[in-house]
Amino acid sequence: MAPVVPASPPELWSINETAAFLRVPVGTLYQWRHRRTGPRAFKVGRHLRYNPAEVRAWLEDQAA
Repeated sequence: MAPVVPASPPELWSINETAAFLRVPVGTLYQWRHRRTGPRAFKVGRHLRYNPAEVRAWLEDQAA
């Protein structure tokens, strides 16, 4: 029987990459997360990760 190979996970951005994309300070992302107003973040171990597609969708919603 062949081993099961998981599908490759989507690329996730670090908080620094997300801040650079949005051109905001990292501290702003932490504030938004605390206030639940920014793009959704995921905890991976001790680190926050962002799905680029969700960040872009959140940004589009802000412009509307």
